[in-house]
Parts: sequence; C-alpha cells; structure tokens
Amino acid sequence: MKEHALIEQVLRGNHKAYAELVRAYQARVLRLCTSLLDNETEAEDAAQEIFFKAYQSLASFRKESAFSTWLYRISVNHCRDLLRKRSRQKTESLEKLLEESGDAAEKLLIPPSDPRAAAEAADLVEQILSRLSLDERLILTLREVQGLSSQEIAGVLRCSLDAVKARLRRARETLDEHLRHFSGAGRV
Repeated sequence: MKEHALIEQVLRGNHKAYAELVRAYQARVLRLCTSLLDNETEAEDAAQEIFFKAYQSLASFRKESAFSTWLYRISVNHCRDLLRKRSRQKTESLEKLLEESGDAAEKLLIPPSDPRAAAEAADLVEQILSRLSLDERLILTLREVQGLSSQEIAGVLRCSLDAVKARLRRARETLDEHLRHFSGAGRV
C-alpha cells in the first residue's frame, strides 16, 4: 500500500513524505475534531497537534492495521483529553437552547432552500450534537460524517463489532430523542 511506503520513507528521514500523509488525512481529521470539539478554532489547533503526535509516534505504528485507523485513534484520544480539560466549564442546557432557538428547531425537519437558512440549520444541528455525550458524538461522527464502516470503527475504538452496533443504535436513538424534543418545542 502507498501509505506504508510513505511511512517507511518518513522513518528513513524523508520528512516530505509525511506532508503527503498529512494532506491525505487533514480534512478528515479536522472534520472529526470539529465534530467532537464543537469549536472550529480549537479543532484546527487539535488537528495540528494530532499530526505532530502522530509524527512523533510513527515508529510505533504497527502495519497490522490501516494508518487511518491508527490516526483516528490518536485523534479520538487527543480530543477526549481536550474535552476532559474543558469539562469543568459550564454548558447550557437543552431546554435553554430550545428557548433560544424557538421554532428554528422545528425547521430542522424541513430542508432549507436558501443558503442562510441552511447555515442556521447546520449551526443548530451542531448545537444539538454538542448535547450528546462524547461517545455518542464520536460514534455518529465516525459513521455518518467520516463514513467509516462498523469494522473500521471497531478498530478505532478498540471494541467488538457488536459493541459498535449497539453504541451506534443508542447514539441514534438519543439523537432522535433530542430532535423530537426540538420539533415538539414549537407546538407547545
């Protein structure tokens, strides 16, 4: 595989080969970080730190798994660390978000036709996702945003395929519950 050849080149001192790996995965790692951290600036910083950590640890990469799985594992662990540091900060409740969003939440169920409405809907979806637990947000991001298969997710999360399926089902149920809560807000 080309990735393994690039990794060998990096380990032999060819730092330009690592730039190719970064270019190949930069957008995916950034999307994962943005989804988990819910802050674009913090996600950009995290992505840079992740690639630096991966570079420093490249010699420990075992070629038994895909490079992407290994890189996602580093990403998930790094984002979890950042979220633990942030966990003491006060977060707004779902109810407060409902009050502030009014019937904008109900509009999520209808695809917006103009770009401004689409941006507002995307922002509201991000706010809803931020109310999910880290594990729920993580598994939904890996599956729905990153497009990883259940087997790939099992590798990233280091759990069984059955555990991935169960976690994904629970995360989707929780998300559906939050969306129902939002959609019912305008009808009260």
